[in-house]
Amino acid sequence: MKYIITAIVLASFAAIIYGFNIKNDDSNLGHKFIGFGTMGLFLVAMPLFLYKESKGKKMKDYMLNEENIMKMRNKERKNTDNQ
Repeated sequence: MKYIITAIVLASFAAIIYGFNIKNDDSNLGHKFIGFGTMGLFLVAMPLFLYKESKGKKMKDYMLNEENIMKMRNKERKNTDNQ
């Protein structure tokens, strides 16, 4: 999965750079390459990366609820007591 995401990112950057290079000769084609490169980054590579990185993690640990607020306060008190 890591290599697929890396390949998509590199291909997207290559398409964007190529689009900027040919933009002077053929404006419409240059804009298409830039657009497809941007879509590849933000609509394909980023969701795949986020899925890969968040797999196996509990969303409850990252939500701000009463229980997590109390944990943060207790950690803060322990840090100030130790200093």
